[in-house]
Amino acid sequence: MLKQRIITALVLLALLLPALFAAHPWPFMALTVVMIAAAAWEWGRLNGMSAVAAWSGAGLCFLACVLVQQMGGVERTPPMVWLFTGAMWVLLGSWMIRRGVAAWALWPRTLRWWGGLLLLSLAWLAMAQAHQRGVNFLLSVLVLVWAADVFAYFFGKALGGRFVKTKLAASISPGKSWEGVMGGMFGVVCVALVWRAVDRHWTVSDLSFYSLLFAKGWWVALPALLFMSAMSVVGDLVESLVKRSAGMKDSSGLLPGHGGVLDRVDALLPTLPLAMMLVVWL
Repeated sequence: MLKQRIITALVLLALLLPALFAAHPWPFMALTVVMIAAAAWEWGRLNGMSAVAAWSGAGLCFLACVLVQQMGGVERTPPMVWLFTGAMWVLLGSWMIRRGVAAWALWPRTLRWWGGLLLLSLAWLAMAQAHQRGVNFLLSVLVLVWAADVFAYFFGKALGGRFVKTKLAASISPGKSWEGVMGGMFGVVCVALVWRAVDRHWTVSDLSFYSLLFAKGWWVALPALLFMSAMSVVGDLVESLVKRSAGMKDSSGLLPGHGGVLDRVDALLPTLPLAMMLVVWL
């Protein structure tokens, strides 16, 4: 299993890195829109849609992203789009986690399906716009999510249940602890401080997400970083909830050793639009 995970990770990096640093944005946009379409296919399966509907959802998501790009939506996204998307994630995510696994199945299947396709398309739009701001900016948002996940894992392993006996969301993801969440937040702040220092030292042309936040002052940057870290956990829990409702361990087997695309990008789905919301509105 470990060998399989490593091979898959290397293949993904071999595809992602050249596209990310390409002189033209097209390779990155093309690669990511295919990934989002694959995630849309997985979303249809998780919500009990037929094979035809699942593939149709992937096609719709793909076409929506391409049309938005062709119409200039990546360059000129109205700020209200990010405010609307951020509000959806905060309100819907907190409601889903509070109500638990059983409540998700009570929603009409078609509504769940369309809502997921919309949020996936908006996540791709946020990623494309973040890439347009610069590789430094996009990477800083991606690393924020990865840092929150890595630090949460190690803090949870070392300290989980030692200070807070109650699990974070026992019915959704029994392995997650409050200590892990706090560790993830600590890790994000540490990464942000280091990244900001590197930005200052190298005077890069495109500022990172962290530098843009700190430019508004500590009183803005610290709450924003903690909020982003928390929302990465929300994205993870929401996908885990949907998988439990569907009785599935992984969203698919598209990525051997890693599960599906949704399993890899779940925490990015809320954080990418929220990063754009914070940058645009602050």
